[in-house]
Amino acid sequence: MQRPRNTILHFASAIILSVLAWPALGQAPADGTAIFDGASDQKPEALELLGEKIPPGSYRQLSWSGTELYQGLPVDTPVLVVHGATPGPVVCLVAAVHGDELNGIEIVRRVLHGLQPSRLSGTIIGVPIVNIQGFRRGSRYLPDRRDLNRHFPGTETGSAASRIASAFFNNIVLNCDALVDLHTGSFERANLPQLRADLQDPAVTALANGFGATVIVNSQPQPGTLRYAATLAGVPTVTLEAGGPERLETRAVTHGVRGIEALLLTLRMVVNERPWDESEETYVRSTWVSADTGGILTTNVDLGSRVESGDLLGRVTDPSTNDTVGIFSPYEGRIIGMARNQVVMPGFAAFHLGLRDAADEAGQTPLAPSTEADDKSE
Repeated sequence: MQRPRNTILHFASAIILSVLAWPALGQAPADGTAIFDGASDQKPEALELLGEKIPPGSYRQLSWSGTELYQGLPVDTPVLVVHGATPGPVVCLVAAVHGDELNGIEIVRRVLHGLQPSRLSGTIIGVPIVNIQGFRRGSRYLPDRRDLNRHFPGTETGSAASRIASAFFNNIVLNCDALVDLHTGSFERANLPQLRADLQDPAVTALANGFGATVIVNSQPQPGTLRYAATLAGVPTVTLEAGGPERLETRAVTHGVRGIEALLLTLRMVVNERPWDESEETYVRSTWVSADTGGILTTNVDLGSRVESGDLLGRVTDPSTNDTVGIFSPYEGRIIGMARNQVVMPGFAAFHLGLRDAADEAGQTPLAPSTEADDKSE
């Protein structure tokens, strides 16, 4: 059942007002009132999702089938639902839109199984593995080699990727008031925990600000991505990037869980939780620095390192000739994403720099917000 448009707009304005009004991010009111005006006076109702009714104050595992195997057998994906005892917003957490990105799966598991329905206002819907076929194969892509995160909102009569996107979008996403899309870096790249958010959208900005001490990167979503389609449909969406693909990274997972817990506190969906009062930087622009030659990459910096213009970021060495070429930073900034040491081809995007200033190093040319086409991950 699609969420009413006025509810979505009410949610968007409510999160803006709540973030602006609170003296410290994540500081919940003493009485734990819900974010909606008069929400405490509303009668809790059952949640209708995927053809089932979930009573208030309960946990349920549902099943969504967005595609079929070659034999015509449905492929089911678990959908975890914690429906609170009191009314509030519906927040969706989705992971593994790219099947080889494991950190988001663990983040969803920890958050959903750490909630108490009797103490929750609103609803959390968690889909830990959206691209179940890619996950089973250990692949970023679907079996038809398409990137699912380039086909939203999808169509019922398009390619396999487009049909899966359509089924997921209509059955899950349009039931949400806000959405967090969990990702990692791609192709042996790792990301400093960060939020990709279009800071020109007030509702998205407020949503991003609710995560506590998490880097925010001003990034306009590319058409076809879940973030673009959901926000366009009235569901404010941010992408949480943390770590790299194909392995489970405890530090990245812990940061992601803590950020989402801070968001739920900001939205007044939970109470009596310890706030995350620390702060992090917002980058109005980001850019990738690429290798000019092929060979073996050896990095000289770490995720989160601050660099000056001209600093050495890494070296690429030809294993046959022993010739080495340095990769240098063109700007002052911070390493928010980087390649792991590996064999690279010429032009491989190796270091992702977050830039605080909207102008280049000479202070002359304005720099536009990044897009996912620049990000090499989402």
